[in-house]
Amino acid sequence: MSEPITLNVGGSLYTTSLTTLTRYPDSMLGSMFGGMLPIKKDIQGNCFIDRDGKMFRYILNFLRTSQLDLPHDFQELDLLNREADFFQIQPLLEALQKVTVKPTKVRMNTILNIIYDSHLHNIGSFTGKIMSVQVFSTSCALLKLLNSKFYHRVNGESVAINTKEQNQKFMTVEWVESGLNAMEGQYLLQNWKSLFVAPSHQKIKNLQMFLQHVVKIAVNGGFLLHSLPPTSSSPLVLHFTQCW
Repeated sequence: MSEPITLNVGGSLYTTSLTTLTRYPDSMLGSMFGGMLPIKKDIQGNCFIDRDGKMFRYILNFLRTSQLDLPHDFQELDLLNREADFFQIQPLLEALQKVTVKPTKVRMNTILNIIYDSHLHNIGSFTGKIMSVQVFSTSCALLKLLNSKFYHRVNGESVAINTKEQNQKFMTVEWVESGLNAMEGQYLLQNWKSLFVAPSHQKIKNLQMFLQHVVKIAVNGGFLLHSLPPTSSSPLVLHFTQCW
């Protein structure tokens, strides 16, 4: 075996063999280390090549194995093509033409703003607490997802919470908190509705339960929650991240 050769490529040091560097004699490296082209040296005496040091890693590995091995999320194909063209490694250029680059996932920051209020109403000896919530978000996809999960139940039928709203920039929800089952008839006379959530079909008893399901639905839908503020403040601001 030949003595190891250390190359300084754009400030990155690589150690390899003469056999590897001359694997393709018609390439620039083959000509340089085959004695046909002059070789520059740095102050340490290493062979110096003024090219992209990061990309040279893939070029050197190809010289060693004749196989092109790139990370699955590799996004610098154009740059690697230019480097391969500079070094005139024809088999590598042919291998690069067959590579299909997968698109990167874009992380999207999403803000969910929840404004809420409540009012007490008396029905005979019973008191009904009406909760009103408006949900605003920078993500129409998240609002659409939330809107599809919450619903009212009227005469045994499920009714969407926002049947008249086509604009998914905000979502409005109003419901009577928990209450006694015996009062459901009175609630309907007052046009008060209970709120349910799919797929568990649980009745939403209070604001805390509503918020818990909002977070659960968002997380299950691919949104990553950064922090959960205390429910003592209105509006509540939730910060999410989603990868596309």
